[in-house]
Amino acid sequence: MGKRGNGEGSITRRKDGLYMARYTVQTATGSKRKSIYGKTRQEVSEKLNKALADRDGGLIFDAENLTVSEYLDRWLRDSVQGSVRASTYKSYGQQVRRYLKPSLGRMKLRKLSPMHVEGLYREMQDRGLSARTVQYTHAVLHRALEQARRWGVVDRNVAEDVDTPQVKREEIRPLNRDQTRALLKTAEGHRLEALYIVAVHTGMRPGEVLALKWDDVDLDCGTLQLNRALSDGEFTAPKTARSRRRIMLTAASVKALRAHRKRQLEERIRRAGLWQ
Repeated sequence: MGKRGNGEGSITRRKDGLYMARYTVQTATGSKRKSIYGKTRQEVSEKLNKALADRDGGLIFDAENLTVSEYLDRWLRDSVQGSVRASTYKSYGQQVRRYLKPSLGRMKLRKLSPMHVEGLYREMQDRGLSARTVQYTHAVLHRALEQARRWGVVDRNVAEDVDTPQVKREEIRPLNRDQTRALLKTAEGHRLEALYIVAVHTGMRPGEVLALKWDDVDLDCGTLQLNRALSDGEFTAPKTARSRRRIMLTAASVKALRAHRKRQLEERIRRAGLWQ
């Protein structure tokens, strides 16, 4: 615990019988005196020790005036950044900027209620946003408010008491034989023809195909190793061990990749000095 200022933290008894202690915190507008009250000296002493420990630990203290927007910025910077993938941090920030701040940002964090949050979700649906988008926004807000509860900034996580819309899982309908033939026929001669052939023949996700490097492919053995995926413009490692896998290539995929490699090398020669 940091050193107390002169007279800071002394407990006195008021005329109404309550005990009181005062201490100083630093806020965005400068120093501010705070008071703690309790029915007994022991109660006030325990509250004071916790308050001083929180203050010296660098937590947010002017919680009465803290807005949702200010808190979310602090949460992203101090709790999220560095603890999740860069793409996840970016995604959380987008949800905060697009949906949470415009509707809830000006509210005092301690005044936020389940009704306010429920109203945001209703507004999002009325704007035509999908149930999945609302659920993801809820997940971000819930995580942020749970951290606020652990930090002692709020007493409870109001997102716990909110119902979210149910996501209806749409059945995946893969291309049939005729549709697949039409797709590959259309891709013939295209600069990225190999991409479509590999995607169709392996069933890889778009981000996985786009993240492939030549080092991942063994054309002699007819295999490729999935080591990464492209997400929001960044390469990320697969989230699960199952996603990191070796895939057997069809003869058509190997042929397409060989042709793509040849075309790429020819391009590189024609554009010597400009190739990246």
